[in-house]
Amino acid sequence: IKLKARMKGGRNMGDWFKRAVVYQVYPKSFMDANGDGIGDLRGVTEKLDYIHELGANVIWLNPIYKNSGVDGGYDISDYRAIAPEFGTMEDFDELLRQAHARGIRIIMDLVVNHTSTEHAWFKESRADKDNPKRDFYVWRPPFEGGVPNGERSVFSGSAWEKDEATGEYYLHMFAKEQADLNWHNEQVRQSVYDMMRWWLDKGIDGFRMDVIDMIAKPEEALASDGGPHRNVSTGPKEHLYLREMNREVLSRYNMMTVGETSSATVESAADYANLDGSELSMIFQFQHVSVDEAPKYKWCTDPLYLPKLKRVFDKWETGLYGKAWNSLYWNNHDQPRIVSRFGCDSDEASRVRSAKMLGACLHMMQGTPYIYQGEELGMTNYPLKSIDESLDVESINAYHELVEEKHEMTPEQMMACIRRKGRDNARTPMQWTAEKNAGFTQGKPWMPVNPNHTVINAQAQVGDPNSVFSFYQKLIRVRQEYDVVIDGRFELLMPEDEQVFAYIRDDGKQRMLVICNFSDRDAVLTADAQMEGQILLGNYDEEGEKRKLRPWETRIVILKE
Repeated sequence: IKLKARMKGGRNMGDWFKRAVVYQVYPKSFMDANGDGIGDLRGVTEKLDYIHELGANVIWLNPIYKNSGVDGGYDISDYRAIAPEFGTMEDFDELLRQAHARGIRIIMDLVVNHTSTEHAWFKESRADKDNPKRDFYVWRPPFEGGVPNGERSVFSGSAWEKDEATGEYYLHMFAKEQADLNWHNEQVRQSVYDMMRWWLDKGIDGFRMDVIDMIAKPEEALASDGGPHRNVSTGPKEHLYLREMNREVLSRYNMMTVGETSSATVESAADYANLDGSELSMIFQFQHVSVDEAPKYKWCTDPLYLPKLKRVFDKWETGLYGKAWNSLYWNNHDQPRIVSRFGCDSDEASRVRSAKMLGACLHMMQGTPYIYQGEELGMTNYPLKSIDESLDVESINAYHELVEEKHEMTPEQMMACIRRKGRDNARTPMQWTAEKNAGFTQGKPWMPVNPNHTVINAQAQVGDPNSVFSFYQKLIRVRQEYDVVIDGRFELLMPEDEQVFAYIRDDGKQRMLVICNFSDRDAVLTADAQMEGQILLGNYDEEGEKRKLRPWETRIVILKE
């Protein structure tokens, strides 16, 4: 199959993304082909057959651009160059060619809220106040000798950094090495659009857009007035700029887009991902992965309260039906491993069953599912012992702030939180084999391999009909074979039950029942979740009682008329 990525000349040239299954690759930790301990593009090419065998037909690549090495590639210093540790542009071109030959599309990370302070634009911008690129970034004078205002970085501390050369402060919503672009400058927008067209003309099939809801920051949030921390997301011109991007770039290609929008509500999502195709194909919302967070910040060890999770999914599934398209995910490079978070990793049988159950619960909803590398194996969190072992700037900064500066947590409390929620959990190398370094590299891996790779690895699971990998293959086939998964309405059952997540999908021709036990105890089903039909898929070998679910059990049932 040879994919065509450059079908220009009109809007709404296909909604193929609705039937896509996306496999997210964090290249640094996926596969190392040259033995330097860092995953690379040739490593991804080597494993295309694995992704194809799984059944995914789109790959989302985390950033592979030249960067300054501060935040996992999200600190880009050259948008049109490949980071040397990942290979060359020729390596990328070969990956794209080989993927398309297998019917797999490639989407790339678009990181345009900010650049690295090593980017040529920023180097010019900071040179002096009269430089033509000064206004490419957000610069403000001091307020009463200090920071312009109380804006806070996502990575802790002030969002303002003083540049001694001019005595002014620049905005960085993330690390100080990640300077925010000024999207209110038309030259910035046009420069970004030109770069996007360059990649799309090369043949890529779309973009995942990093923190795209932050680009159009409200002017009052940027004032040098000493004011308090304000919300910088979804400013008044947000949708204006995205519609401009759509007119000038997105609508001219047969592509998919997904925007990372942590601030999104169901109402705003209907604008971002409107079915008229005027902005994006879909967005990532964060409400379902925030249900077990503390009121002030994500750093806590609170257990999941299932009714809260169900309310979030119900709101999004019903609220966007017929209006916009959902994205479906449990894991990504910024989230801990879902089987350790909402499932059970304390014993092998529970890990396998809960990993399958979580997959079934998510993949049978309406939306495009995303599988993060290793999720299809049931990979787990990493047993981090101390903050000295962490490589995640967010975790390290939070530890310094909450333990050493504010004394809100003890070291033991904070490490328990980081082990549960930290981003290192997602970034350990992919577990290919039980051999040294999990088959990821012949060298020294850039970050430690999870010691449980001797049990949890791809080699042991591919071809095993009872494995988590095999179950994910079957989930993907169900999505392909049953239109009700794509088109059906969502109806939540047992909304207040603290063990069972049950719902129906109904497209007027078929009705599908999905029941999932989110606990290690037997669960009793109410009458409306006991309906008769054909069991398409389950995670126990033998059929169970009609009125009960066993620990971590899931069933997908096509109901009788």
